[in-house]
Amino acid sequence: MVNSIIYGPVPSRRLGHSLGINNIPPKICSYSCVYCQLGNTMNMRVERQTFYEPEEIAQSVKEKVKQLRETSEPIDYLTFVPDGEPTLDVNLGKEIELLKSLGMRIAVITNASLVWRDDVRQDLQKADWVSLKVDTVSKEIWHRINSPQKSLNLEVILDGMLKFADTFKGRLTTESMLIQGINDNSKEIERIADFLAQLKPNKTYLAIPTRPPAERTINGASEQTINMAYQIFSKRLSSVEYLIGYEGNAFAFTGNVEEDLLSITSVHPMREKAIIELLRKADADWGVVEKLIKGGRLIEVGYQGKKFYIRKLPQHGTTSPSQR
Repeated sequence: MVNSIIYGPVPSRRLGHSLGINNIPPKICSYSCVYCQLGNTMNMRVERQTFYEPEEIAQSVKEKVKQLRETSEPIDYLTFVPDGEPTLDVNLGKEIELLKSLGMRIAVITNASLVWRDDVRQDLQKADWVSLKVDTVSKEIWHRINSPQKSLNLEVILDGMLKFADTFKGRLTTESMLIQGINDNSKEIERIADFLAQLKPNKTYLAIPTRPPAERTINGASEQTINMAYQIFSKRLSSVEYLIGYEGNAFAFTGNVEEDLLSITSVHPMREKAIIELLRKADADWGVVEKLIKGGRLIEVGYQGKKFYIRKLPQHGTTSPSQR
């Protein structure tokens, strides 16, 4: 349970040292985003359900935290950032409550597709830090980028975000992924900025894909466009930052290098240099990686001239037309 549900800590560009909680099995989501690092969605759904027992998740986190404290590994946040959409977990609020006893900050990174639901907003209220995805406010572009489950309605989702922002007492952030030729024109960027000005997040992040996307023809916006977006956003919002850099190689080693590699790469592709650094910490060599690749548990992919390593998932990178 510990190794399949809990991973990291991983270096997060927003949260420092983030201990990940993988509360959704791969790849169950309400979206199938063209840039998703985990490939296309294999199981599209919007109805919330139980995937794991809340007490099991809480116990797994507590065991991992104890283990990390013994090795002096820092943890800044406990973060729900799974193989799918975290708010599909009907027990999310209960899990957050159970983890409060650790006295650590809790974050949820969500695509916001279910924030129109009262119960989802109530669950998210219990977190200390929440990130909402806002890639577009235009229906046509939303379908092109996020490929939402067919029952979802963008206007209802945007209204749900505003309702959540009005009552949330924690730190609210947003993330907008800019995709070349789709949502990186000045007109759409202005529209996104206008909506975010209503939302009033504590911080807004402008992002581009930095890991291999589901659709390999997808490219991030150019440096010139990113700068334009930053200038447009900054006129309307109090705090805007880029989310376009590499997060570093400070991945944790907890004692079993194979398990650490597989748990991290199941939701967080690692660059070659990051793996080399982890192997150095573990006093291990590249033979560990070769063994996992040969055994069909790890795969090597290339993106923008860099090598990445991802845990091989069932039917990774594929989806049936019916899930669209």
